Amino acid sequence: MTTTPATLIVVDDDPEIRELLVDYLGRHGYRALAAEDAEALHRLLASEAPDLLIVDIMLPGDDGFTICRDIRRGSDVPIIMLTASADETDRILGLELGADDYLGKPFNPRELLARIKAVLRRARGGGAGDPARARLVAFGPWRLDRMTRELIDEREARTPLSGADFQLLQVFLEHPEQVLSREALYELTRGRPAPPLDRSIDVHVCRLRQRLGEDTHYHQLIRTVRGAGYVFTARVEALT
Repeated sequence: MTTTPATLIVVDDDPEIRELLVDYLGRHGYRALAAEDAEALHRLLASEAPDLLIVDIMLPGDDGFTICRDIRRGSDVPIIMLTASADETDRILGLELGADDYLGKPFNPRELLARIKAVLRRARGGGAGDPARARLVAFGPWRLDRMTRELIDEREARTPLSGADFQLLQVFLEHPEQVLSREALYELTRGRPAPPLDRSIDVHVCRLRQRLGEDTHYHQLIRTVRGAGYVFTARVEALT
C-alpha cells in the first residue's frame, strides 16, 4: 500500500533556510513546498491543502503572527512558528493566536522534524483509531466529535478546535477528576518534557477554558489546584 506523504509549507524570507528545509524534509518523506512571505503563501493555499505550516515570525509585509491569526479564522491546519527572538512574549502570543508549537532559531533540523511528527500525530487524533475510544464523548454541557475535532454545544452548534486545543482536551477527557501538573500536561500533549519555567500550558488551558465558555455559565470544568496544576471536574461519558 502506498502512503501519500504529508504536505508541508515552509514560510521564511531567508532563501537558504527555505532551500535547506525543503530539501531536508523531502529526504525524510514529506512533500515540502516553500513561500517567502504571506502573499506567496496565500497563492499556494489557493491550490494546496497542506497538512502543516512552518511559519517564521519575522517576515516582510504580514508577519507570522498575522498569518497565524488569518489562517485560524477559517482553518485548523497545524502551525509551527519559528523565531530568532529570545523574547518569551513572542512564544506566548503565537500560542494565543492558535499556533500548535514554537521553535527558536537557530535550531537543529532533527528537532524540527521531531516536532513536525508530534504535531501531525496529535492533529490526526493520536490513538483515536483505538476501538476502546468512542468517536463522541459527552462532558458537562458539551460533546466532542473526535473524528472532526469539533465541540458540539446544547444547540447542536459545532466549533472546530485547533490541534493544540484538541490535544489538551483529549488529555483532560482521558484523565477526568485527576490532578495533572503543568509538567504532566506538557508531556502528555507534546510528547516530551517541559522546558524549565515553561508556562505555555497555562496559555493553552486559558484558551481551552474560553472555548468551553468558562467565563460565563460553566466555570468549573477545568479547576485550578493551587500549587499542583489542573483537574478536569466533569464526568466523561462515551456516546458511540
